[in-house]
Amino acid sequence: MTREFAVPPVVFPSGGNPATGNLQQRRVPTAPFQPPRPSSSSIPFMSFDIGPATSTSTLYGGPIGTGGGPSGSANFDDEEPLLDELGIHPEQIWKKTKSILNPFRVNPAVHKDSDLSGPIILYLSLCLFQLLAGKIQFGVILGWIVVSSMFLYVVFNMLAGRNGKLNLHACTSVVGYCMLPVVILSAAMLFLPQASVVRFVIAGVFVLWATRASTALMVALAEGEEEHRGLVAYACFLIYTLFSLLVIF
Repeated sequence: MTREFAVPPVVFPSGGNPATGNLQQRRVPTAPFQPPRPSSSSIPFMSFDIGPATSTSTLYGGPIGTGGGPSGSANFDDEEPLLDELGIHPEQIWKKTKSILNPFRVNPAVHKDSDLSGPIILYLSLCLFQLLAGKIQFGVILGWIVVSSMFLYVVFNMLAGRNGKLNLHACTSVVGYCMLPVVILSAAMLFLPQASVVRFVIAGVFVLWATRASTALMVALAEGEEEHRGLVAYACFLIYTLFSLLVIF
């Protein structure tokens, strides 16, 4: 026994598409959010609108893109050289080094402005000559220079008392520049035979050279410490004797 169900007939429109009333209405696309453009800003705002490409003159003609023009190059001309910004003055270093070459006529006026650029160059030169001699002593030489500077600073200020006007930076600069005779000695030791009396005689001459130059500079920079010249000379002699022994052996 069959049972019949009343099913309403399905009616399709004549165009073959469902009725427009059953479709969901599509949302109209809206423009993306854009922040307000300040009227006083000189920086060009990059829009995301799809439109004609921005011209090169409009994009790079503002204050940001003036690097290629004559006004941008004028800014670089006004800047100081890189060595001057780093505090390295080659002419001043050469004058100070040249004043050490004559131990009898040391010019203390050149060394009033202490620096560490010249001592670092002499330190690297001494390490290079020691390396050519087969001795790797970078840390030893640097440590001795630091200890020597502190030793000379303490000795001199103990002698001068409250009137001491020499700071640690000036002591380090003087010790470093007066290393020039030791650097020349290390270069000469490369051509002299080992375990010879000539090496000791030449080393003694260079030690006296460095001692006299450093003593003259220390006394002159302290302004009026002539009475302590002998003790300062003894301290400088000990310092450069150690460096010369390091070079000889």
